[in-house]
This record gives sequence, structure tokens and C-alpha cells, in this order.
Amino acid sequence: MLTQEQKQRYLRNTILPEINEEGQEKLLGSRVLVIGAGGLGSPVLFYLAAAGVGNIGVVDHDVVELSNLQRQIIHNSSDVNEPKVKSAQEKIIKLNPDVNLEIFQEKANLESLEAIAKNYDYILDATDNFPTRFVINEFCFKAKKPLIFAAVKAFSGQISVFKAYEENNPCYSCFNPNIVGEDFSLPLSEKGILGSVAGTAGALQATETIKEILGIGESLVGKLMVFDLMNSDFRKVSLNKRAGCKVCSK
Repeated sequence: MLTQEQKQRYLRNTILPEINEEGQEKLLGSRVLVIGAGGLGSPVLFYLAAAGVGNIGVVDHDVVELSNLQRQIIHNSSDVNEPKVKSAQEKIIKLNPDVNLEIFQEKANLESLEAIAKNYDYILDATDNFPTRFVINEFCFKAKKPLIFAAVKAFSGQISVFKAYEENNPCYSCFNPNIVGEDFSLPLSEKGILGSVAGTAGALQATETIKEILGIGESLVGKLMVFDLMNSDFRKVSLNKRAGCKVCSK
């Protein structure tokens, strides 16, 4: 049962017939792990916490840098050189005391995820590099956990939901088979991103997560939403399971 304070806090959620108080209680009981507290993770964390997702974990090994503040809106100037997870924790506690927030200041790899993610039902890839994306995808396939994925570059972005452990569903590596090593990194010249584009993708990623928790709307499983904000274009493309995929065809 929602308390009177919760009924007021989540009023704009619960008057939606797709959510109502029963759905709100489900959100409060849900467990979501967000990997990355940067350009994508910032809006994701804000919107999930504001919506009343009751148990959120945040994984990020990095510290706040001045150049992050152009897009990583959960941090501010006074947080520079502080761990991103601690900075994010401070903001979320102030936003919504209902949220039980766990922080993990470590790099996401198969070993750490096996220890951290076992207590979470939904995994969000809010990272900014290919090696970690492949690790998260492999973990989610093996652990049979839904993966809500987003990525951005310049003025464009992509969002999808992967449940490759279910019959005929693709995984991230089916979509992008070019698995790279841990030391792979794009040059700085290819890392440009408008902050509001990351915000758009993060908001969409949070929305897809809420839809998955509540089982409402059209899922992005087997689909990739692609947007190009320079040209004001949104579209969806179908993704297929790839024969010979190094992750999910085994």
C-alpha cells in the first residue's frame, strides 16, 4: 500500500491508467542496476529515481572531470575529482528518499558483475565504450537478465532491449559482432557528443526500463530505435539473431 506521502509524490504516475497505484507499488519493489553514471546514466538515474524505482544500483569506477559537466547533469562543479557514484548518490537521496541506492565504485567486468548484479532484475548499459558493452551483454545472456541498452554519438543515438536467453531473440553481439579487447578505445576526435542528445537517449532508456518493469507498451526486444536529432529523425529497425554469434549461439 502506498503511504499518503507516496500517493502525493507519484500522483502524476498513478493517474495514468497504464500505471495506477498497483503499478507504482511494482516500481517501488523493482531492482535495477545502472552501469555508468555519466552522460546516459545521469538522466537515467534521475528519471528512474523520480518515478519511484525503489532499488537502484550504480556501477562506475571513474571520478568526475570538468569536461564531464557538459552532459553528465547529475554532477556539478563542486563534484570534480569526486567518485561519480558518490556524487550521484548525493543527488538521488535529495531527490527521492524512497529509493534504496547502492553504489559500486569499480569497473564492470564479468567477475564484478557476477557479484554485484545477482540481486538486480534489470541491467542498464549506460556506458560509453565498446569493451564494457560486450562484457555486459555476455553477462546478461549468461545470467538471463534483461539488458536495456543505449548509446550515443554526436547528434544521434540508439536504444534497444536484449533478452537473448529467450527463444530467437538477438543479443547485442548479434547486432554488433565486432567484439574488441579491453584496451580498445576510440580517439578523442570521435567522442564528440551534444549533451542534450545524451539526455534524450537516457530519458528514452529510463522509459523503456519502466515499460519492461510494468509489462506495458511495445517492447524494443528484437528492435533498435535509432534517432538523428540533427535531422529530427526517429525510426525503428528490426534485429535478428545471428547464426554463429560468439555469445548467444553457443
